[in-house]
Amino acid sequence: MSKVVIIGPAHPLRGGLATFDQRLAKEFIKEGDDCWLCSFSLQYPSFLFPGTTQYSTEAPPPGIKILSLINSVNPFNWIRVGIRLKREKPDLIIVRYWLPFMGPALGTILRRVRKNKHTQIVCIADNVIPHEKRLGDRLFTRYFLKSCDAFITMSDKVLRDLRQFEKTKPAQLVSHPLYDNFGEIISKEEARKKLGVGSQEPIVLFFGFIRKYKGLDLLFEAMSDERIKKSGIKLLVAGEFYEDARPFEEQIEKLGIRDQVILKTAFIPDSEVKYYLCASDAVIQPYRHATQSGVTPLAYHFEKPMLVTNVGGLPSLVPHEKAGLVMEPEPTAIADAMLRFYQLGENYFIPHLRTEKQKYSWNKLVHAIKNIIANKQAP
Repeated sequence: MSKVVIIGPAHPLRGGLATFDQRLAKEFIKEGDDCWLCSFSLQYPSFLFPGTTQYSTEAPPPGIKILSLINSVNPFNWIRVGIRLKREKPDLIIVRYWLPFMGPALGTILRRVRKNKHTQIVCIADNVIPHEKRLGDRLFTRYFLKSCDAFITMSDKVLRDLRQFEKTKPAQLVSHPLYDNFGEIISKEEARKKLGVGSQEPIVLFFGFIRKYKGLDLLFEAMSDERIKKSGIKLLVAGEFYEDARPFEEQIEKLGIRDQVILKTAFIPDSEVKYYLCASDAVIQPYRHATQSGVTPLAYHFEKPMLVTNVGGLPSLVPHEKAGLVMEPEPTAIADAMLRFYQLGENYFIPHLRTEKQKYSWNKLVHAIKNIIANKQAP
């Protein structure tokens, strides 16, 4: 049995990172390890957070110890947390890295931990070069990465970005595991009744936080294509705006697609995620650029075909005309893909989805983390 600490967001913080960290902790515990989560007492100052709230109203995950210790903007706190973890001497620390803003806090904490000359530190890097660039990004990232012993990435692009900073430390590409903690598949009829959407309408789903790089404006342009209008396809947008909502609202009016778009633009609690996935015919990701996406493993779990743009790590995760369709990030190509999807039919993709989803397990991720450290330590 190993003593494992996961550093990253966790309950009562909300969102995909917290969901991932909690599910990963559960897998380590299942493997017989003593694992707990070291989360944030303050993740983002309120003026830096684009959503309505950082906190979940749902119950904490059972059976997982979570301590909210880290204040992302208080250097004295970083030193205290680092000293605490150094003294506890976990065998393994797994640290999430998704934003250069976190580099100073996490890098300082880990530098203190390393002084115990015992704890091994593995970073799961969601992004190394961020989607939205800011002054100081490279400096903060370099400072953080030097405090880690090895790296796991979940897309080839992030691995390539990592190698711009760290040329020699061990790094491994591991597929993002399936989000299997949002409940089981329910019938489309039940899900649509819950959401109050038409039982017979063709519906594609855009799911997750709304940011410019995710290309929702391109998708709106595609919805204004005359072929899409004639087809009766509806777009269900489920997720909170992390951008100013007004340009999107104005675009809907300008394009005349109000009747084609169903907006559910509040934060979607974990307990309701299954309704949105199960109500849709397919999940669409019209991203302008991407590393990997947490929406993809979610779609795999609920066996929903995916329409993804040919950017970043998305095409490698969605085999074309098997688990879904790959398209260019351009409105006409997106419209073409939607029409092609309905030409083939949802059931065409199900056997391929069920085969592909077997590749993505939490057990594989846990063993990859343990093996990368074991191989590093081997003489």
